[in-house]
Amino acid sequence: MATKAGVRFEAVKCGKLRRYFSFANFVDFFKVPVGFFQARKILKSFAPDKVFSKGGYVSLPVVMAAKSLGIKTFVHESDVSVGLANKLCFRFANKVLLSFEESKSYLVRKIAGKAFVVGNPVRKNLVLGDSERGRKFLGFDKHRPVLLIIGGSQGARQINELVFACIDELLKKFQVVHVVGRGNINIGMYRHHYVQCEYLDEQMPDVYAICDVVVSRGGANSLAELAFLNKKVLVIPLEGAGSRGEQGVNGRLFARKYGWSILSGEIAAEQFIDGIEMAFDNTLPKIKFENGLKKIVDLLMKT
Repeated sequence: MATKAGVRFEAVKCGKLRRYFSFANFVDFFKVPVGFFQARKILKSFAPDKVFSKGGYVSLPVVMAAKSLGIKTFVHESDVSVGLANKLCFRFANKVLLSFEESKSYLVRKIAGKAFVVGNPVRKNLVLGDSERGRKFLGFDKHRPVLLIIGGSQGARQINELVFACIDELLKKFQVVHVVGRGNINIGMYRHHYVQCEYLDEQMPDVYAICDVVVSRGGANSLAELAFLNKKVLVIPLEGAGSRGEQGVNGRLFARKYGWSILSGEIAAEQFIDGIEMAFDNTLPKIKFENGLKKIVDLLMKT
């Protein structure tokens, strides 16, 4: 996506920061210093005035390298709770950017002193979606509401299995577009007005334009887009083993603020259907989501 957008792209070695025991932790520990020196070389080549980081374990060697070269560094946290990589990156950052006021409770005093609440950035082209193009792309009509189901860029096994189990019941009321993730297309699930996609990119604004209700995981960036577009949402956060629970925290905050529905844990087919019905029937409060993109750009330009 970066290359397609005309952005120069470079990769560095990075060690994943796992919160559970794994022998891979020992191997990955040694990738961080390798990535640090790779990042220094790349940054010297780029010669940037500033570095902007969105977190994740790939960011750590880059932020450390930027600090060692005296480059101003801005680290942004998308989630309500703060991830481990960002907790480490915050120490090297000149400014810490938060999406939520509630995130301040996760910061020590030294870090809180350089923190700014700027919100989450959202792609402006999302508002350019065209409902007619969306219907043509999916082969849908104007007569029944559209349910969009997204499980994140990699899909979500739990959500996919629920959809496959409930699709005939869902199609009684909705036309359904289902983003299943790479390699997860179920070729045996052909139904009229049911469309499976591995991934949506250019078509996403048009699909957003026609959907009446959305089922989504609890990633902060996805939820920010849906709030920005004032969509009705059922959030099913990824929780449990291998997760620090950030999606649950995000989902509960967005549900409380924007009047969305939320389900978590083991979910039966009946609960899934009822949750979608409830989300569709919800009356959303008149709260306008503030796109954090302008605040972030302004802060980067002025500092």
